[in-house]
Amino acid sequence: MKSPFAAIHKARAARWVRTQFDPAAYGLAPLAQLDARRPGPPLPASRLREMQALADTVWAGDWRAAASYVAGAGEEWDQRWNRMELLQEIAQQDGAWLDEWVRSEPRNSDAATLRAELLVHQAWEVRGAGYANQVPSERMRRFQQMLPAAMEAAQKAAELAPRDPGPWVVMITTARALKYRGMKFQPLWDGLVERAPHHYSGHWQALQYWCAKWCGSDKQMMDFAERAVRNAPEGSPLAGIYLYALSELTERHGVMAPVTTAKVKALLPDVVRALSQVPEDDERLPRLRHLLAHYLGNIGDYDAALEQFRLIGPWCGAEPWTSSDDPIAAFQLARGTAAAKSADGKQTTNGGKTRADIHIRG
Repeated sequence: MKSPFAAIHKARAARWVRTQFDPAAYGLAPLAQLDARRPGPPLPASRLREMQALADTVWAGDWRAAASYVAGAGEEWDQRWNRMELLQEIAQQDGAWLDEWVRSEPRNSDAATLRAELLVHQAWEVRGAGYANQVPSERMRRFQQMLPAAMEAAQKAAELAPRDPGPWVVMITTARALKYRGMKFQPLWDGLVERAPHHYSGHWQALQYWCAKWCGSDKQMMDFAERAVRNAPEGSPLAGIYLYALSELTERHGVMAPVTTAKVKALLPDVVRALSQVPEDDERLPRLRHLLAHYLGNIGDYDAALEQFRLIGPWCGAEPWTSSDDPIAAFQLARGTAAAKSADGKQTTNGGKTRADIHIRG
């Protein structure tokens, strides 16, 4: 239960942030530089040029460029899946080149997997976002009609490439939508982890399967997420799956969500350590840092939260801030509160630190 004085402390913190908080004194980006358009720095220009060149080439009819792009990842399965996701986005805008690839190489597993992935995304576009009771019945009917074809396509892709976990990610995603029960879902999960035990996107899809709004429960989801933290290899963002589980709890239960329990407090430092080993250019890292900073602040680990805000920089176009009507204000309040309550204190110009003389602790 929250302290009856919690609202008072929150109001004091908000007033201090508005009137006294100097972000630069804490090693943070100035308020004027905060940018809610993206979660982290933009992709390097060279990467953007590479992506555009690939799209232009395949749209011009050269599906071999797509085949070469995927094959270039070898058996780095996370990287291979990231490349497939980019191709899926390109095919959503114009998929004639994919049709030609499938016709030209009907036994190419990458083309078959991409076709299956595209079918799933097309079905989800028909369904739209929101909970099941918010989706019009006609759209839900069409959604359900489209899913079996995606599952069949993914199964055929798996037969073409027995070692590739990609088709299994598609099957797991589709199984959630088809509401497969546990005994029917488990072989699909086993098939994925047999091929890629730490597959990030596969874990994210399975987390969605196990959450209460789909086919599981809060406990099943959290048990799954906790295992991901324990099993995450060095350099992988896999432990960040736990943060998405906390976000699901928050979305489901609001202020009553059990996200400040002893177990959460014990596990979040492990997530901090795991994400500190992830390469800085990993495109999944910024969104995870936003959630991490938020939940560290929730449990009162303000020193660790403040360090995450320093790493985040001026970017605030991510959850949980984007759930607010004013993401910049929400982000500013969260990092200001962390600064005010942190024993880390202000950073001096020579890199030393002094404890902030701020009387809003509690």
